[in-house]
Amino acid sequence: MKFFLTIISSVFFLNLYAQNKITIKVINDLDKQPIYGATISVENKSIAVTDSNGIATINLFGKINFSVSAIGYETKNIIETASSKNEWVITMKEEQKSLEEVTIVSSTRTNQNIEYAPIKIEVLDAEEMKEESTVKPSTVMGIIGDISGVQIQQTSAVSGNSNVRIQGLDGRYTQVLRDGLPLYEGFSGGFGIMSIPPLDLKQAELIKGSASTLYGAGAIGGLVNLISKKPTSQQEGIITINQTTLKETNINSFCSKRFQKFGYTLYAGATRQKAVDVNQDAFSDVSNNKSVVLHPRLFFYPNKNSTITIGYTKTLENRKGGDMFILENNQTDSIHRFYEENKLDRNSAEILYDLNVSNNIKVQYKSSLSSFDRSITNADGTFKANQLDYFNELSVLINHPKYSWISGLNFLGNRFKKLNDNQALINNNSNNTAGLFSQFTYKWKQKSSIEFGLRNDYHFKYGNFLLPRLALFHQINQHWGTRLGFGVGYKIPDALTPQFIDYAIEKIKSIDASVKVENSYGYNAEVNYKIKFGEDHSLFINQAFFLTTLQHPMIVNEEVNGVVYFSTASQPIISKGFDTYVKLKMFDWEFYAGYTYTIAERKYLTQNQFMPLTPKNRMAMMLTKEWEGKLRFCVESSFNGSQYKLDNTKTPSYLFLASMIDYKLNKHLNVILNVENILDYRQSRTEALYIGSITNPVFKTLWAPIDGRAFNLCMRINLN
Repeated sequence: MKFFLTIISSVFFLNLYAQNKITIKVINDLDKQPIYGATISVENKSIAVTDSNGIATINLFGKINFSVSAIGYETKNIIETASSKNEWVITMKEEQKSLEEVTIVSSTRTNQNIEYAPIKIEVLDAEEMKEESTVKPSTVMGIIGDISGVQIQQTSAVSGNSNVRIQGLDGRYTQVLRDGLPLYEGFSGGFGIMSIPPLDLKQAELIKGSASTLYGAGAIGGLVNLISKKPTSQQEGIITINQTTLKETNINSFCSKRFQKFGYTLYAGATRQKAVDVNQDAFSDVSNNKSVVLHPRLFFYPNKNSTITIGYTKTLENRKGGDMFILENNQTDSIHRFYEENKLDRNSAEILYDLNVSNNIKVQYKSSLSSFDRSITNADGTFKANQLDYFNELSVLINHPKYSWISGLNFLGNRFKKLNDNQALINNNSNNTAGLFSQFTYKWKQKSSIEFGLRNDYHFKYGNFLLPRLALFHQINQHWGTRLGFGVGYKIPDALTPQFIDYAIEKIKSIDASVKVENSYGYNAEVNYKIKFGEDHSLFINQAFFLTTLQHPMIVNEEVNGVVYFSTASQPIISKGFDTYVKLKMFDWEFYAGYTYTIAERKYLTQNQFMPLTPKNRMAMMLTKEWEGKLRFCVESSFNGSQYKLDNTKTPSYLFLASMIDYKLNKHLNVILNVENILDYRQSRTEALYIGSITNPVFKTLWAPIDGRAFNLCMRINLN
C-alpha cells in the first residue's frame, strides 16, 4: 500500500512539475507596440486572449506548443520540446497582402475589426487625417463632408457656422463625440466640430443611423466619434504651416512619446483668417477669425494592467462677420450697422482609467467636464451665456474569442446659464440623465456575429426611455457579406440645438411644456462584395439601405416680429434611401465613389412635404496615385442634386471639384499644393445672398458654397 501511494504521489508531483505557467506578450514587429485581442490557441482551441498591454497568461504541460493569431497579422506557431522560460515576447508581422487594410474601431468599445463589426462604421484613418491636416488644417469638418450620405450645411453667411447632417436629417440629430465623450450638445454645440483640427486625431469614426445603446440620446441620424492620437515608443514631432488665397494662415504642431511608465501628446495650433467679400456685395462671405487650440494629454502606466489618461483642451475663438465697412474700419454709422461678433472660450478636461482585471475582463472609468462661454455682439447689444457639460461612466467589458459583453452605467447632463442681464427670451435650464446599458455580441463561423443591445435612460424631467438595438453581420463566403440592423432613439427638446439657419439667440423662446420628446425607429440593411485579383488589385462594393421614422418631431415657428418658438408636429418625419459605395485599387491607383439617394419627407405637412436643403441625389468621388513615396496626387469631386429651399423653390444642381499634390522633398519636409472649388461654383452666381437694405439685410438660407475657389500652400515638417 505504501509503495502504491508513493507511485501515485510521484506521478502527481511529476505532472505538477511539468506544468509550465507562461506569460506571453504579443507585439507588432514594426513599432513594438502591444497587440490587443491576439488569440492564444493549443490544438486549434482558444485558451486566452491578450489584454490592452498585449499580455496573456497560460498554463502548459510538458512540451511548449501553441499558436498566436490576430486579425491583420500572420499567425505564429511556437513549438519547443522543453524550455526554462516563463516569459515570452512574441513579435508578429502584419499581413502584407490583405485585401482590405485592417482597422480596429473604438466606437463599438470591443475593439472589433471594422470589416466584421455587426454595426456599420465608416472610418477616416490616420493617413486621411494626415492629408487633411495640410489641406484644411483648422477643422475636420471638410473631410467628414466627403463621406457619402453626410452633408455639411453652412447655417450662417455671417459667422460661417455649420453642422453635420446624416441621411437627410437635421444637424441636431447628429451626435458629435470626442474620444467617446459628449462635449458638443445644445449651446456648447455652436462651432463645435469646426474647431477640432485633424492633426490632433488618429481617426474619425462615423455611424449612420441609430447608435443609442452605448451613447444614449441624440444619435438618431448618426454619430461622429473623433479619436485622439495616443503616444507610441517612437518620438513623433510635426509642424504644419499653411497659407490660403482666402487670407487664412494656420500654424499647427503635434508631438508625442511613450516611455516605460509615462507618455504624453501635445497639440498646439493657431489660425488667423481675414474677412473676404468674394462676390463684392459689401458683406463678408468669409468672416474674420482668430483662434487658438491647445490640447495636452498625459498617460500614466502604473503597471502592466492599468492606464490613466488625463487631458485638457483650451479653445479660444473670435469670429466677426457682416458689413465689410465695419470689419475694415472697426466702427459703425447710421448706414453701416449690420455685423455679428462671436467670442468663444471652451475649456474641457477628461480623465480615463483602464484596468485589465484579467486577459478577458476590462474595467473602464471615464469622466469629463466642459465649460463653454460664448458672447454674441451686434449693433443691438451683447448676449453672453455659459453651458457646463458633465459626464461620468463606469463600464465592464468581457472579451472572449466567441463573444463579448459590455455593461455599464453613466450620468451626464448640462446646465445653461445667461451671464448678462438682457432681454433674451431664453431661460436658464438644465438636463440630467442617468443611464444603464448592456450589449452582447456573439460570434460564430469566425467572422459572423449577432449583437443585441439594451439601454435604459432616466431623464430627470422627461422620464424613462427604453432603447433596444439589434444588429447582425453574416459572412456568406469569402466574397459576400451582409448586415441587418434596428435601433430605437430619442432626442430631448432643446431650443439651442442646430437648425437649418442660425436664429438670433435673443429672439428664441424657451421650450414650452407642450413640446414632446422626439422618438425614432431606425432600420438598415446592406450587402458587401469584395474580390482580389492579381497581386495588388482589389474591388470592394457596399450597397446599403436605410429608413428612419422620427415621431413627434420638434418644428420651428417664427412670428411676425422674428420671435422663434417650438412646437411638436402631429405626424412624423420619414427619411429613406440607399448608399452605394465602391472602392477600387489597381496599379497603384485608388478610386472611391459614393452615391446617396435620399427621400426625406415631413409628413405633418399637407403639401410640399420634402425636407428642405436635402438633395435627393448626391455623389462623391476620389482618385489618388502615389509614386514611390515621393509624389502623391489626388482629385476629388462631388455632385449635389437639386434641393428645395424654404420657400418651396428648387435650386440648381452643382459640381464641386478639388485637387491636391503632395511632394516629399526629403524625410523631414513635404510641400503640398491644394485647390478647392476649382470650378468656382458659388450660390451668389445664382442668386443674391440677401434681400433688404445694407442697414437691415435679411440673409437667405445657404445651399451651396459661398467662398469660391481657393488655393492653399502648406509645408509639413517632420521632426523625427
